[in-house]
Amino acid sequence: MQVTFPDADNTRLANLCGVLDENLRQIETALNVTIARRGEVFNLEGEQAATAGRLLKDFYQRARKPLDLEEIQLALVEAHHQADIPRPGKAQETDMPVLMTRRAGLHGRTTRQTQYIRQILEHDITFGIGPAGTGKTYLAVACAVDALERDLVRRIILVRPAVEAGERLGFLPGDLVQKVDPYLRPLYDALYDLMGIEKATRQFEKAVIEIAPLAFMRGRTLNHAFIILDEAQNTTPEQMKMFLTRIGFGSKTVITGDVTQIDLQRGQKSGLVEATEVLPEVRGIAFTQFQNEDVVRHPLVARIIQAYDAHKTATKP
Repeated sequence: MQVTFPDADNTRLANLCGVLDENLRQIETALNVTIARRGEVFNLEGEQAATAGRLLKDFYQRARKPLDLEEIQLALVEAHHQADIPRPGKAQETDMPVLMTRRAGLHGRTTRQTQYIRQILEHDITFGIGPAGTGKTYLAVACAVDALERDLVRRIILVRPAVEAGERLGFLPGDLVQKVDPYLRPLYDALYDLMGIEKATRQFEKAVIEIAPLAFMRGRTLNHAFIILDEAQNTTPEQMKMFLTRIGFGSKTVITGDVTQIDLQRGQKSGLVEATEVLPEVRGIAFTQFQNEDVVRHPLVARIIQAYDAHKTATKP
């Protein structure tokens, strides 16, 4: 397949290709195609050459200024889902949940991500379950920030079980916040991205955003709060039941986890696994089961997950 840009602007072509053709390499890697460029003529080979050609034309239209690498990679992820989900700018734009965060235009990149956002907005308790990189935590934090900005809740509470992922970290010095801080780093990263570091820091200082280790949740009743339990696969059934019964009036809760990455002691059942067996028929509780195709990270992440799954299947006794 050949894509040509007649009377091409050299600056746009340079922005399209990126420094040392980095943008073209991103497209080649993500779509498993080969791109050979000679001036304004691009020759594409591979099963997804048509998709790559469409993306080249799209990127060329945006290339009045240098293209951001994240913009390239997100577009490559969306290319896999374009048939399933409406994109901004189309007639269905009004159906897309709009979240008030620092990231303008934040929306679900896949069908399940859009479903997940809608479920969070419409239900008091939502479970987001699936592999790394599917946006479970990030979108939950985005919805929490949105609820806070709209005054739908008075505070955000971040909860995570302090279970080490196959490592022995030993004694951690410092106060409670400093001890739990390493386990909550993914939530911090999302908050800083969606609120800005200065604003998020002020909200922490005013206790509008609170860190609550799961073990310290017992006995509390949380009213008018947006509560996120991250890495829920590492809760025990007793902890999960305890957490779910902490929810008070005017609160909204999101539980995220990946049941393939349980770090509990061998033989200990996961509270998240049990919840998927016990709660699906309870009205007011929603479940989103993410799949590998919902991964929205570097395009290689989805391939890594697929490779591990294929290896696991091939080596099963």
